[in-house]
Amino acid sequence: MVVRRIIHVDMDAFYASVEQRDDPSLRGKPLAVGGRPEGRGVVAAASYEARAFGVYSAMPMSKAIRLCPALVIVRPDFARYKAASNAVFSIFREVTPLVEPLSLDEAYLDVTDNAWGETFATPIAKRLKERIRADTGLTASAGVAPNKFLAKIASGWKKPDGLTVISPDRVEPFLQQLPVDALWGVGPVTAEKLRARGIERLVDVRAADLQLLRDTVGSLADWLRQLAHGVDDRAVTPNREAKSSGSENTYPEDLTDVATIRTEIADMAAHAISWLERRQMLARTVTIKVRYADFSTITRSHSALPTRDQAELTARAVGLLDKTEAGARPVRLLGVSVHNFRGDHDVDETPHRLPFGD
Repeated sequence: MVVRRIIHVDMDAFYASVEQRDDPSLRGKPLAVGGRPEGRGVVAAASYEARAFGVYSAMPMSKAIRLCPALVIVRPDFARYKAASNAVFSIFREVTPLVEPLSLDEAYLDVTDNAWGETFATPIAKRLKERIRADTGLTASAGVAPNKFLAKIASGWKKPDGLTVISPDRVEPFLQQLPVDALWGVGPVTAEKLRARGIERLVDVRAADLQLLRDTVGSLADWLRQLAHGVDDRAVTPNREAKSSGSENTYPEDLTDVATIRTEIADMAAHAISWLERRQMLARTVTIKVRYADFSTITRSHSALPTRDQAELTARAVGLLDKTEAGARPVRLLGVSVHNFRGDHDVDETPHRLPFGD
């Protein structure tokens, strides 16, 4: 069996690092990229100086300011982040066509066969980090391992600017030291459930009764058992097909006017339709997301024949509001997304319209 050589590269505090690179006055300062604290801003990225105060991504900016009163807040500039990302991914593709993007700032590379003529992945990871620094002025952390699961854990092991290598003979010793929440798909809630049943470490999953595991995590049980043995056969897949596209917005003040809410939904639907047009794609399903002022969140969906007709998709998105309490209850966040894609020439002519509803 061929042992694959997988590298996971993760840029360090990407948005914040781009800001500090481009504005020398921000270097060395606690920095957060995101919205204003007096509104409902959220931290999109935090520099390592800010993380020392406990500031992290997805945190309300108001809390971030309380933790770090000297925090410098910068509005995001996604055009610059995308440009930096393109430069990094160009370097990746010099090595191998097997590059699987996970986001603007991280990717898997399968370098088992590579254009640099290297037998081992570690020299490639080192060269990638050097090239990224030289070409973009940014740093990246990398993990090298026989599979994607281990490579991703390894890349986060020694951040920032780290390189961790898990060779095949080091897999078992590495697994022995990991907590259960290192497993793919185990977040804080699932980890708490597992620990309540005495499953504290990754290797505890191996010894756990399979039925107990299934009762605790459902269909995830068999996958976790496999990962606990260090087995992950997923291939690095370049140009992954998008499963959905859309946008959402959190408002500085709650929306209570139904006409305003409908206008916002229509605007977001137009954004999603523009995405479909650029890719010559059709969508069967449109979904809206509504988060009320009390933070309770609902989604409503409608599926029909594939289309990207703006009038039809917009009407369907706006119509879904009738199945919510938007307007009767103050709305904090709205979102619209499209799903279940088809290409222009792949339309199923068989009418199988689904009922309007959830």
